[in-house]
Amino acid sequence: MGALSEAWALAIEALSQVESRRLNERLALLEASRRLSINHAAAIGLAHKLVIETVRRQNFIDALIDSAMRRSETDSSLSLGNLNSRLRAFLRLFTYETKIPRQASYERAVKIAKIGRSILGWRRMMRIESTLGVLLGLEKTAVLKGLGDVEKTSLTVFQSPWFVKYCFRLFGRAVALDYFRSSLTAPPTYARVNTLKMPEAKILEEMADEGVSLSRVSGLSHSYEVVDQRVPLARTSGFEKGLFSLQDKGSCLAVEIAAPEPGMTVIDACAAPGGKTTYIAQLMRNQGRIYSIDYSRRRTALLGREVERMGVEICEPIIGDLCNPLPMKEIEADLVLFDPPCTSTGVIGKTPSTKWRISKRSIFNMAKLQWKMLSNCAEAVSNDGAIVYCTCSVTVQENEMVIERFLKLNPDFRLVEPDLWLGVSGLRNQSFSQRLYPHLHKCNGFFVAKLKTGD
Repeated sequence: MGALSEAWALAIEALSQVESRRLNERLALLEASRRLSINHAAAIGLAHKLVIETVRRQNFIDALIDSAMRRSETDSSLSLGNLNSRLRAFLRLFTYETKIPRQASYERAVKIAKIGRSILGWRRMMRIESTLGVLLGLEKTAVLKGLGDVEKTSLTVFQSPWFVKYCFRLFGRAVALDYFRSSLTAPPTYARVNTLKMPEAKILEEMADEGVSLSRVSGLSHSYEVVDQRVPLARTSGFEKGLFSLQDKGSCLAVEIAAPEPGMTVIDACAAPGGKTTYIAQLMRNQGRIYSIDYSRRRTALLGREVERMGVEICEPIIGDLCNPLPMKEIEADLVLFDPPCTSTGVIGKTPSTKWRISKRSIFNMAKLQWKMLSNCAEAVSNDGAIVYCTCSVTVQENEMVIERFLKLNPDFRLVEPDLWLGVSGLRNQSFSQRLYPHLHKCNGFFVAKLKTGD
């Protein structure tokens, strides 16, 4: 099997796993690589691009396929829904590769179809042979005819109609469209250098020697945008030695707004996989105590490995469900950093499968969960302590409205202005809350607010 065939085999398997097991694209590709025993970097790289770009445009791709199936002269009952998951995955990948971003040649389409037959078998492929032919001759604009504004917009910006309407109301049409367009590409990769291991200047030298080109992020203490790299960052010796962590700007901003100091007692709530815990320890210079809580044994194991890799000595991992009172009843924390589960609407540029899994109901369900967990975290804050609340969601229900409700029912807390600003003020007149957007700040969408007790 050549590199191109290996890439398509990986992509078909991974895209099938994204749908059937609700894995994100990265985990699905790792699982596909393991199952098929394909480890060639070129094949994995091409498969990753195929999967990400297909998932990113899935609603438009499905509309093209549905239109082609209706025009097909074979099985009138044929639909995407009644296809085998791997055949459905191939059909979506084929549509992306031959129709988006440009029309493929007939020869290219035939080559891809042959690869599909070699992977899936010619008997299975016979069900969609007619559809493949119709797709090649189908005008992309045909699926937009007769649609209303929201439905047409949802197909052209590759978003669910309900989310288009939601963002139009929340941000206004122009800003919402900027946000949607920015989500068609992943934000830059950011690295946070780890001064627990060695001085920053020496880390930068070692990374440069390994072909990693960096640009410092203005306003943050140890964060750099990755401009270029010779090999995947996770495969460098610097990463293996814990010299840096891959951490988005918003995540680093939240830790720096929290401002942990040496000797503090800190709770990192919903801590796995450990990026914030390790940065807290770095700013505390490994002096004090961090209680890192997560509900999952698997995720807590990931946290433990990250803590070890980064040279953190003051972390105590704890398995606990924050929907219940915290398991350390005797602990009074100087600081709680709380990054709860959310709809992840701020990371759809990086993980586009997220946008097809959530609904408007998801927002309200998450907000209820976040409120409950935040209330339990507040019980552990000492007098004159602080909570930093953050999410990678752009919805108002999961952010400003959670803060409003919390402050109304907890008058001993107040929202304070952060010492560090990278973003824009929050919505609903929350001038001390802070938001980051991919179209403005070249990072994931993010929200952060700092709440303090005492005067």
